[in-house]
Amino acid sequence: MEPLVSIICISYNHGPYIQEALKSVLAQRYESIEIIVLDDGSSDNSQEEIKSTLGDNAIRFIAHESNIGYTKTFNEGLAYAKGDFIVDFALDDVMLPDFVKSGVDRFIQEPNKTGVVYSNADYIDESSQSIGNHKEPLLAKGLVTEFAQGDIFENVLRRYFICTPTMIIKKEVFDRLGGYDESLAYEDFDFWVRSSRYWHYAYIDEVHMQKRKLQTSMSANRYRHSQNEQLASALKVCQKAFHLCKTKAERKALIERLNYEYRQCLRNEAIELAESYQSLLKEVGGAIDIVSKAVRFLRGDFKR
Repeated sequence: MEPLVSIICISYNHGPYIQEALKSVLAQRYESIEIIVLDDGSSDNSQEEIKSTLGDNAIRFIAHESNIGYTKTFNEGLAYAKGDFIVDFALDDVMLPDFVKSGVDRFIQEPNKTGVVYSNADYIDESSQSIGNHKEPLLAKGLVTEFAQGDIFENVLRRYFICTPTMIIKKEVFDRLGGYDESLAYEDFDFWVRSSRYWHYAYIDEVHMQKRKLQTSMSANRYRHSQNEQLASALKVCQKAFHLCKTKAERKALIERLNYEYRQCLRNEAIELAESYQSLLKEVGGAIDIVSKAVRFLRGDFKR
């Protein structure tokens, strides 16, 4: 029998895109799928679009009266999931027909240590027209030389390179982690850090997902938060990462991350947060690097 895959579909004011998104889930070339749909208190016609698109299909639909946030909404859906694998799917993105099948097939080829499979993706605009690719600019700019596989803990500390909607995740990963951390402004970085400490990742160098790029796109920024909230969340994740580091190379990667986030704090005039990052740098055994010192000087923060 095919392993069951639970696709947790979440909407928040995605009315114009819901029909295309849900139809892409229903069109998957993989039979053993459980679909769970949640709307997190949309103020547009999202709930009506969901009901219309689902029709008579026996699919669980949970509609919130008010907005409670992405991580809480996902965890609510996760509590109902019975699948061996989980997909976190925002209802402004589009799955290509072999998305689920390609991920499950890759898991079958991988050892039990593998907990996450991810892949390449194309970016689309509000009209579903292609506007770019996830992999190509990262390689062209030299931000990555390859897409990491196996033990990627050190890699995810250093920089972002995973296209979140492309992930298919073993349910046991979420069981161990307790779902997403609901105290954070965004979930991706925290999930990558905690999951990659205990499980390996595998990469599929193919496009099976279209990620919609909009200023209001949930798949782009998972509900809009102020930059300072995101920086504060990143600090919490870095504090967790410090306690998960095992090697000098991992601590070095964390020091690079802390300097990067420190510079973002300075650019956003979040001086207290910058000081917290600096304190964590000292605790890790690192220091403000040359680039960060230059940014600090240019921002006029001479005392610090």
